Amino acid sequence: MSDYTDQRARTLLLATREVLKELPDACSEFIQSIADTTQPLTRYVYATDLRIFCRFLMDEVPSFARYPSMVAIPHEAFGEVTARQIRNYMEYLGFYISNDEERTNTEPGKTRKLSSLRSFYEYLVKSEAITSDPSRLVDMPKRHEKPILRMEIDEAARMLDLVESGEALADEHQRKYNEHTKLRDLAILTLFLGTGIRVSELVGLDLNDIDFNVNGFLVTRKGGNQAILYFPDEVANVLKRYINEVRLEETPLPGHEDALFLSLQKKRMGVRSVQMMVKKYAVAAAPLKTRLSPHKLRSTFGTNLYNETGDIYLVADVLGHSDVNTTRRHYAAMSDEHRRTAAKMVKLRDEDAKKTDIEGDLSGSDA
Repeated sequence: MSDYTDQRARTLLLATREVLKELPDACSEFIQSIADTTQPLTRYVYATDLRIFCRFLMDEVPSFARYPSMVAIPHEAFGEVTARQIRNYMEYLGFYISNDEERTNTEPGKTRKLSSLRSFYEYLVKSEAITSDPSRLVDMPKRHEKPILRMEIDEAARMLDLVESGEALADEHQRKYNEHTKLRDLAILTLFLGTGIRVSELVGLDLNDIDFNVNGFLVTRKGGNQAILYFPDEVANVLKRYINEVRLEETPLPGHEDALFLSLQKKRMGVRSVQMMVKKYAVAAAPLKTRLSPHKLRSTFGTNLYNETGDIYLVADVLGHSDVNTTRRHYAAMSDEHRRTAAKMVKLRDEDAKKTDIEGDLSGSDA
């Protein structure tokens, strides 16, 4: 596992410990119980989800007002929570105030938090701390599938051209910035479109992860497993140019020497900065698709690969999906090109009949 991955795991571990300091022993014991079967990010998310639930109990459930703090909530108290109170919690998640900031959750956020709660209650029942699980009596929020947003081939090509030229960027500042970053940005966007890499995987890439002898690179996937992703010559050429002309000429700050992609501050690029960079170019290339992101570029790659091969299992393997149904739902959808074709098939008026009517009118006027 790379130094970056190890450091990120340590950072998440320390962050999880800080969250657990605010929570009851039951929550800490639950997180400890899943340490060997989950990744650091999963445990951190569970801990933060449980903190929101405990705060809800303290603020909104009268029987919990008898405890001086969340830390003081005993194991058995969670067994007193009713299914109705958990349903109220799900409604509460739609809008609440935390640290003087407004917080909201849509269906995916609510679903994840209820899933975290179910895992916690399952642990409490198995450990015999409580006798029943009220969370199982609460239905998961109904998920509304959103239209899959991706770039068409001509839009992706226009975006890459835009990076190289800097044309159509919003202002002079962006154009000057582009002069310093265009080879790096072009390499990043080409990797997204040419390999389907996740943004979290991309920012973790090191120089020594790239092997041009096989046109592949080592990536640490979700779950901590490592895999080799391969790329075509077009991607290889862009990467070589960036590495030789830019990256090897830079002097990174201590601790960032191995990073493949550096910010202008000579530090490893983070997820947020990559997301902002992608949005800047994507909006200029496809103005009607304002919600484009690194994940949407990944969707673009997945769709293109499926259209070329028709092999949904290959697409799932390359993208690192554990469930092929996820792949099928996202990448076997109808493309915009198919929609355009469908639109051309619709005739509001019969042109031949219209032409006959006009000719008849003309002949009548001659008479």
